[in-house]
Amino acid sequence: MRIGFGTDVHAFGPGDSVAVAGVRMPHSRGVLAHSDGDVALHALCDALLGAAGLGDIGMHFPDSDPKWKGADSRELTRHVMALLGARHYVVGNADLTILAEAPRIGRYREEMRRTVAQLLAVGEQQVNIKATTTEGLGFIGRGEGLAAQAVVLLLEVEREASR
Repeated sequence: MRIGFGTDVHAFGPGDSVAVAGVRMPHSRGVLAHSDGDVALHALCDALLGAAGLGDIGMHFPDSDPKWKGADSRELTRHVMALLGARHYVVGNADLTILAEAPRIGRYREEMRRTVAQLLAVGEQQVNIKATTTEGLGFIGRGEGLAAQAVVLLLEVEREASR
């Protein structure tokens, strides 16, 4: 059993939508990021990589590599899951918290939960999505950006006995 924690932050910039937990939501602004800037999936990838002892998202998907410019964070998550699978890890559960004054997450929560569960190859009951504001405090409270945190539990599956 291994536990990992991840966090990510992005400032708002030009645009008319944001991606959060694999779900695109209309918003008055976009995010400044090398990829699609999905704070929830970035935090989740960091938590998964950390739990497996595989570094962090920046090591695997550096913003200096043009290959990842505008990348869909669902693809980054699939890549991380393949790394975990090769090391015989499966996800026990994932708990994500989105910190934002806007956009409001509530009506997208179940779609996010389904999307993350599919990406992690687990049941929806193994994924929890929470959202909170910062009560007007800090850069999030001023509407300058959003953040996410993720905690995951990895389980090691038995390797096939070699003969």
